[in-house]
Amino acid sequence: MHRLFIVEDDAGISSAIARQAGLWDLDTFCVQNFKNVMEDFLRFQPHIVLLDISLPFFDGYHWCNEIRKISQVPIIFISSASDNMNIIMAINMGADDFIAKPFDQSVLMAKIQALLRRSYDFARNTPVIEHRGAVLNIGEGTLLYKNEKIALTKNEYKILSCLLKNKGKVVSREKLMEELWQTDSFIDENTLTVNVNRLRRKLESAGLEGFIKTKFGVGYIVE
Repeated sequence: MHRLFIVEDDAGISSAIARQAGLWDLDTFCVQNFKNVMEDFLRFQPHIVLLDISLPFFDGYHWCNEIRKISQVPIIFISSASDNMNIIMAINMGADDFIAKPFDQSVLMAKIQALLRRSYDFARNTPVIEHRGAVLNIGEGTLLYKNEKIALTKNEYKILSCLLKNKGKVVSREKLMEELWQTDSFIDENTLTVNVNRLRRKLESAGLEGFIKTKFGVGYIVE
């Protein structure tokens, strides 16, 4: 089931869209906390986003920009501000479509379904993993923290990805070595230690102190 993320401050409009989307077998989430939309976005992991322009605290352009920093999820703007300037700005910000209010619900659903087919029949949405404000983009192999990208080597990415996918669990050194080199034999364990320490220094220099913890004699953990 595809997930639809609705960022619309008019409760009547958002609930009407959610009801209609349910008839099309879409799982929906209507944002209530307009001060920090990204928390809900990361938690819900939507396949498509409906985004109004005029919103409390920050406008839709702001949130479109924030989403585009970490995801290529399809975004449709829905707004009564449908002059050419706003449409052009929305598309330039990374939106995939723009629908003017008022709109027919069946037309909206048809556009959503068409965009979902184009986006996911040929490619899956790139998942992200978030922890302590750091966002790891699995598809791109990039780490974002406080709007800054942290460059990772191939091995550093593999280590961090494995630890985050097992967040809250201790990952053994043997498992990490298998992840990096597809074997736990004939590899100097110091090589793993060097890679982990380099990754730690990068995270700490970006402000993520204590992100990876050592469980002596066992392995590593992200808590």
